Amino acid sequence: MTASPDSHRTAASAVPVSSASLTSASVSGVSDIPYLERGTRAYWRASIALLFAGYATFSLLYCVQPLLPAFSTAFNVTPAQSSLSLSVTTAALALAIFVAGFVSEGWSRHKLMTASLTLSALLTIGVSIAPHWHQLLVLRTLEGLALGGVPAVAMAYLAEEVHPDGLGLAMGLYVGGTAIGGMAGRVITGVVADLFSWRVAIGTIGVLGILSMLAFRALLPPSRHFVPRRGLGFSHHRTALLKQFTRPGLPLLFLLGFVLMGSFVTLYNYIGYRLLAPPYLLSQTEIGAIFVVYLTGVIASPWSGRMADTFGRARVLTASLLLMACGLALTMLHPLAAIATGIACVTFGFFAGHSVASGWVGRLAKEAKGQAAALYLLAYYIGSSVIGSYGGRVWAGYGWNGVAGLVGLLLVVGLVAAMRLRQRERITA
Repeated sequence: MTASPDSHRTAASAVPVSSASLTSASVSGVSDIPYLERGTRAYWRASIALLFAGYATFSLLYCVQPLLPAFSTAFNVTPAQSSLSLSVTTAALALAIFVAGFVSEGWSRHKLMTASLTLSALLTIGVSIAPHWHQLLVLRTLEGLALGGVPAVAMAYLAEEVHPDGLGLAMGLYVGGTAIGGMAGRVITGVVADLFSWRVAIGTIGVLGILSMLAFRALLPPSRHFVPRRGLGFSHHRTALLKQFTRPGLPLLFLLGFVLMGSFVTLYNYIGYRLLAPPYLLSQTEIGAIFVVYLTGVIASPWSGRMADTFGRARVLTASLLLMACGLALTMLHPLAAIATGIACVTFGFFAGHSVASGWVGRLAKEAKGQAAALYLLAYYIGSSVIGSYGGRVWAGYGWNGVAGLVGLLLVVGLVAAMRLRQRERITA
């Protein structure tokens, strides 16, 4: 059965889709509308557009992370206080994602993501000229609120528009874009800060964010399966949110989002302080060079999607967490090569685990996918802000061994959740 030319003329003319991509029903309940199938032009346009969105989101969000020691010097603040430049952003982002999950059910996903990327990039440029520490924190908080229009909406868009057979790869490419953005945000700011200043470094990331938004806007196909539902009251959204906690497996995935991001951000927040101190005494550029291992996330994300389709999602999640634990152990050794290898293992494991978990949320949420994605990312960024900031106190009191102990405890919790998910996967297989 094919879609009627009258009802879908606009979408079909905008994005060519092969006849093989026609399906009998969409995730939103609208029948006979073609999905974006793997291998079609529309599928690759959507995947690349969201790769740009992922790049912009993470480069804008994490560009300050390698600059935490520079902030300590420039503004005379402690490591824990300096980490607030990231923690306030991720906390605001968590709140904004929560709200965006509601808003995205009634408004254009394309326009919401475009506006979010534009405002976030402009606020980043504002951060680069902030004269005082508290002004910088206010701007970073506003930036987190602005960024909230991307992650949950991007996940919901993919879950609605992409054929289930191609969802793993498409989600992997989006998460891979976040890996490129995270790497670029860290490496570019480190190098530019050494050559010029931290202000020029952050301003550069803001300009690159504007360019990424333009590419995203030009490439993303219009939504086909999304039906706006405006005028929905608070009670509707509350019911939709609470329903997500009754779906088997989803609460465990929310917990895994908290564990994965909390562990990852805490390690990256304070490894720079360790490498700037004796006996390493590395420069910002040299630390940025080590952060090139962030590119392992580009490989990990699509790879984990394929492995999940072959071996099962829970197995890949468990393997990802174990790899993170092995990498964490390597960072406790003294040789710089061992530390760099450990960071690479933690990075690969994080992106593999996040790619599988985020894609699984979209599959388990039968309806209100925007709210389900928002809850996952709410837990994800709360982990970043709470554990990432608390790690500063642990670093001040116990050094790197204390930070590693905190992250290791989180990974144990994550492994327990992954094993529970594996039991459920066996039952439903």
